[in-house]
Amino acid sequence: MITKKLLASIALFGIVASPAALAHSEICRPVTTKEIASLFDRWNASLQTGDADKVVKNYARDSILLPTVSDQPRISREQKVDYFQHFLQKKPVGKIDFRKVIIGCNSAIDAGLYTFTLKDGSHVKARYTYTYVWTGKNWLISSHHSSAQPN
Repeated sequence: MITKKLLASIALFGIVASPAALAHSEICRPVTTKEIASLFDRWNASLQTGDADKVVKNYARDSILLPTVSDQPRISREQKVDYFQHFLQKKPVGKIDFRKVIIGCNSAIDAGLYTFTLKDGSHVKARYTYTYVWTGKNWLISSHHSSAQPN
């Protein structure tokens, strides 16, 4: 025989275990494709300062950088600074050649093709993916993958 207490326990468990109950409510910050696209411009402008610390400020604390000209994934702030200290010596200037922006709830993806012009006049064409996260204060890069385009 099922008691009222057992029914209450089953009902409570059913509510707690349901997907709707497990989902947390989140307020999504409205953002436009243009705003997400401008985050590359902010990052590129920080490259022009020549200051690796300023570049790394674009990245979330727990982000990952998989750069074009290094085989080492960069997880820590120090690893990212190290990468950019060397990359910035080439005085790179980036330009987007093609992009696709996908917007989610407090996250966004900007993926496509870009070209870097270096101080010696050479060009590096690469594929890229930036993922962004809204921190409650600003948009930061949560992951950045870049790889040279195949010939």
